[in-house]
Amino acid sequence: MLLVLGGAFVWSLNYRTQYYAITPGLAQPVGPLIKVSGHPHAGTRRTILLTDVYLTQLTAFQWLLAELHPVHEELLNGSQFNGPSVPTSELEAQGYLEMYESQESAKVAAMRALHLHVAGTGAGVSVYSLTQRVLAGDPLRVADRIVAVGGRRVTGFCGLLHALGHVTFGRPISMRVEHADTSSGLLVYGPPTTVSVPSTEVKGVPRTLPCTAVEGVSAVEVPQLGAVLWPSMSWRFPFAVSINTADIGGPSAGLAMTLGVLDALSKVSITGDLHVAATGTISPGGGVGDVGGVAEKTIAVENAGATVFLVPEEEYLVARRAASGGLKVIAVRNLSQAIAAIVRLGGADPVPITDPARSTSRP
Repeated sequence: MLLVLGGAFVWSLNYRTQYYAITPGLAQPVGPLIKVSGHPHAGTRRTILLTDVYLTQLTAFQWLLAELHPVHEELLNGSQFNGPSVPTSELEAQGYLEMYESQESAKVAAMRALHLHVAGTGAGVSVYSLTQRVLAGDPLRVADRIVAVGGRRVTGFCGLLHALGHVTFGRPISMRVEHADTSSGLLVYGPPTTVSVPSTEVKGVPRTLPCTAVEGVSAVEVPQLGAVLWPSMSWRFPFAVSINTADIGGPSAGLAMTLGVLDALSKVSITGDLHVAATGTISPGGGVGDVGGVAEKTIAVENAGATVFLVPEEEYLVARRAASGGLKVIAVRNLSQAIAAIVRLGGADPVPITDPARSTSRP
């Protein structure tokens, strides 16, 4: 009997379940992560915090302990956050793709808020998830960017659907793909390479969707390719801004990064003496979207000494319940509301730093 119990205990220490624990992560200043080149900018400020959570796949023993004695953690079945379409092995790449797109959106939103000109063009479609096939040596992986199909350039969904209308499903499809490299903890695209991607004819599913059916949609499933794809943009910024978020995945730091870029490009600190933490996705137009793990993030920002926590409207009650009382939680729908809330509490509107090289002298 003891031998059986001992074997069961050893098994529980090593068997990984499909359950994950979300626990409080770190709340760190976003200022030191931001680098500006080719434009005057403020010195590093440390009053705006981004926050993350730790995501841990649990062994059977860890799952049992978490069920019996939960402490500041949320348990999720893997399908709750990655769905049936994203294998666990691809979850990390998906997170880096979300962070990459979030960084780009944060820079666009911040610069446009300062009335700087930013232009964007379609750069292809990125693989958000693989649904029907994940094969060893598969030429297509999560976070890769498709830029051509069958010799036809792809800049977005319309280009993709037009190109797919000229291929024969059931046969390999020649594509030009920019492979995503995440070995550095960041997403970096390589040069386009030609690959042969398996495809299949799916009964009852149209060969292609009308282009008008996907306009304004963030992601589209293409069953014949066994993939969910979303559009990728290439932005032309007036100067270079980089954000070093190595080993952090997901889109939830979007609002914090946007405020950090605004602060770096402002003559005055937009937060003043406040220590402001923020969570929420950001769109290029400045919209703030819902995120997960807000209860755990609230604990992290309190531990870091933040006095204000900006959260998406959908998560306001969650954050309020998790806060101990000394943290002021504010719900926002967009960047303008976030700035206005900071100003009401003693901060300041951003004041653009003039680029001397672009200013003109007058007599």
